Amino acid sequence: MAMDQRLGGELPPEEPVFYNPLDPEVHADPYPQYRRLREEAPMLRGPLGYWVVSRHADIAGVLRDPRFGVGMDEAALLQATLEGPGAATVAELSRWMLFRDPPDHTRLRSLVSKAFTPRALEALRPRIQQVVDDLIDGFEGREDVDLIAELALPLPVTMISELLGMPVEDQGQAREWAEAIAQVLDPIVTEEQATRADRAVRELAAYIAEAVGERRRRPGSDVLSRLIQARGDGPQGGRLSEAELISTVALLFGAGHETTRNLIGNGMLALLRHPAELERLRRDPGLTRSAVEELLRYDSPVQLMGRGAREDAVVGGERVAAGEALMLLIGAANRDPAQFPDPDRLDVGRSDVKMLSFGGGIHFCLGAMLARTEGQIAIGTLLSRVRSLELATDALQWRSHITLRGLTALPVRIGAVATRDRD
Repeated sequence: MAMDQRLGGELPPEEPVFYNPLDPEVHADPYPQYRRLREEAPMLRGPLGYWVVSRHADIAGVLRDPRFGVGMDEAALLQATLEGPGAATVAELSRWMLFRDPPDHTRLRSLVSKAFTPRALEALRPRIQQVVDDLIDGFEGREDVDLIAELALPLPVTMISELLGMPVEDQGQAREWAEAIAQVLDPIVTEEQATRADRAVRELAAYIAEAVGERRRRPGSDVLSRLIQARGDGPQGGRLSEAELISTVALLFGAGHETTRNLIGNGMLALLRHPAELERLRRDPGLTRSAVEELLRYDSPVQLMGRGAREDAVVGGERVAAGEALMLLIGAANRDPAQFPDPDRLDVGRSDVKMLSFGGGIHFCLGAMLARTEGQIAIGTLLSRVRSLELATDALQWRSHITLRGLTALPVRIGAVATRDRD
C-alpha cells in the first residue's frame, strides 16, 4: 500500500538519520522518520543545538521531572521587549499558564482548575450530545460531507465559546485569531506568521478585555465569570490579574478547540483507512472510550512539546546541560514498541493506553477530560447514526503546523442518516 494511503510506511535504508518536519513527505506521514529516530538516534542533536527526544520512557520521564521546565527563557523575554515581528506574541505567550513554571504555574493552575472541575465538565455531556446531533442532522439528504468543517471544528468551538460566554456570532473571528497565534507555537516561524500573530494577539486581547469588563458588571454562570471570581487558597492566594485573565481566556479558547478538532479529524481518518476497525467499533459501541484513547495514540493531535533543562540531567544516556532545550516528539513516543505492542497497528480495543498526547506531570492538559468527552460523543454518534462512511478522496492536505497535527478538510461520502435518539 502506498505511503499516502496509510501511516507508518518505510523510509529507504540509505537515508541518513535526521529530523526535518518541513519535508513534505515527512509532514504527510512523520511516523517512518520517528521510527528511525527511536531506533538509531533516540537523543539527536538538532540543527539549532536542541535535543530531539523520541522514546516513550525518556519523554515520559522528562515530563514528570521538576528539573525540566517550560518557562520562557531570558532570550525570549528579552525579545518581547524589542520591537519587530513576534514581540507582542512572545510577550503574550510568556503569560500563558502553558509557559509558566512553579510557583507561577501552581498559582495559575489552581485558580483556573476551580472553573474546570470534573463534575462541571461531566455535566456538559447532554449539551455536547445535543450539539453533535444538531450537526449530524445537517447531513441528512446529502452524499458528501466535510467532517472537519461540519463536525470536528464546530463542535469544540461551540462548546468552548459557550463555556467562556462568547457570542456565537463572534466564533469565526475568534477562531481566526487563535489560528494565527497557534502557528507561532511551531519551532520554525516566518516573519509573516509572526506579524500576523502579533496582530491577532492585540485584537484578541482587546476583545477579551471588553468581555471581562462586561462580566464584572454583569456576572453570569459561564467560565469567564467564575475565573473573575476565583480566589486562590493559602499564602499564594488572590485572584487573576487583568492581564492573567486575558491570557488565560486566550489560552483556553485556542487549546479548547484545537485538540478536539484534530482528535476527531485524525481519528476518523484512521478509522476510514482501517474499515475493519471502524466496523468493529460500530458493532460494539462499548469500545468507544478505549477507541478514543487509541486514536489519540495512533495519530496524536499534538506532535511535540518543548522543555528546557533547569539543571544538569541525564536523559536517554546523554548528559543534558542546564539551559539546553529539548524537543519531545510526542508522536514518536506514542508509537514506541517498548511501550505499545505492534504500535503501528490500529486496535480500537487496545487496553491501558498510556499515550502522552495530553502531556504529563504538572502540565498535563487541563482540558483533557473535555476533549475526550467531545471525541467520544462525536465519533460514537457519527458511527451510530450514519449508515456508511468512506473517504471521498485520497488527496488529503495536512495543515501547515508542526506542533499540532490536523487535516484542512476530511471529505467523506455518507449513507442514510438515522433519526437521533431523543430519550
